Amino acid sequence: MDRSDEGELMAPRRIRLSERAVRTGEPAISGMMAEALGNPNLISLAAGFVDYETLPVQETREAVEELLGDEEAARAALQYGITKGLPSLRERLAKRLAEADAHPFGTAGYTPDNMVIGTGSQQLLYLLSEVLLDPGDIVLLGHPSYFVFMDALRSSGVSCRTVPLDADGMRTDLLGELLEQLRKQDQLPRVRMIYLVSYFQNPTGITLSESRRKEILELVEAFSRQHRIHIVEDAAYRELRYDGEDIASIRAFDGDGQTVIHLRTFSKPFAPGLRTGYGLFPAELARQVEFLKGAHDFGSGNFAQHLFEILLEKGLYDRHVKALRESYRTRRDVMLDALDGGMPEGVPRTHPHGGLYVWLTLPEGMETGPDSTLFKAALEKGVMYVPGEFCFVASPDCAIPRNCLRLSFGVGSVEKIAEGVERLAQAVRECL
Repeated sequence: MDRSDEGELMAPRRIRLSERAVRTGEPAISGMMAEALGNPNLISLAAGFVDYETLPVQETREAVEELLGDEEAARAALQYGITKGLPSLRERLAKRLAEADAHPFGTAGYTPDNMVIGTGSQQLLYLLSEVLLDPGDIVLLGHPSYFVFMDALRSSGVSCRTVPLDADGMRTDLLGELLEQLRKQDQLPRVRMIYLVSYFQNPTGITLSESRRKEILELVEAFSRQHRIHIVEDAAYRELRYDGEDIASIRAFDGDGQTVIHLRTFSKPFAPGLRTGYGLFPAELARQVEFLKGAHDFGSGNFAQHLFEILLEKGLYDRHVKALRESYRTRRDVMLDALDGGMPEGVPRTHPHGGLYVWLTLPEGMETGPDSTLFKAALEKGVMYVPGEFCFVASPDCAIPRNCLRLSFGVGSVEKIAEGVERLAQAVRECL
């Protein structure tokens, strides 16, 4: 072997990544979140975290003490569970969903067999993308929409088509036009799902109206000619309503339970550290998600599931959610008052009735992106927001606006929220 051959053998080899890995870049929000967590002087109105001070320490302690106080129950919780999730918890959750939607338990798919428990609803979204989507398939989204799920879709290699929102949520007239356009282009067979955050949407805070829920379901059923198009209803924020009456989920109008996939999480209304979410699926999809989940992790954390069984049974979970609503309602009101009193005229905002987010639209031509003058000015003043462009996906249907931003009132004291909005308002006024 000559020296040139030896050199080639010793040279470092380039790692060859899969196509899926290449499509999966670093999330745009990651650096911002790291900066927000690492800078104690920065007021972050960006992070969609839950409030540190309201995390349910006492309720969790009570549940842990009860669970560990029963040696047999403790051993069961510390053992492996089943892939689909703790049967008694799945039954309890299916009953809660049926009650919330005024459906008799055990009918229309409101059953524990249709329930899968995941490591947060985000895992269930990712599993769904693997079960339902192939590269080149089409997913319909709101314009804007939840940007973390966009990352999963990007890694799946699908094409995203978007439908604008108004005060009542996704515009069904434009959705119908888009579906008809795809039918004429013979692309309808590639449309696999419509993704919606139906309550207090992330990022806008808008709730899909009841009439629109029915209309979207009717449209999807009408265009499901060669195969079933699924509606993925992300209801992560449903329990965080601060005023107004609750409305039935899209799932409630799905008579046979075969079209709508309904996802929920314990992260936002209780504690993200316990990493538990759940979904109600059509029966066949529940089986496929279970099979794939078995290949991923054999089932989500069993101990956390036993904890939630106790938290729900003893009313500790509902007690915390009630207190959390009061806390977040106060924070929301402080943010809205500060925006109304501090922002210049011509900066409309949404008025969320729940959830964690407010959406601002600045005058045309005033960019809010991470390289914009406004973003840098806001950082200099010690406040951070999420640039609205992160919440849009490139699509032939809609241009990406550069003048929007998302604020979160989920983290920080009312004083910090008011101060953060004032700093942001100062930056906006200066840049205007």
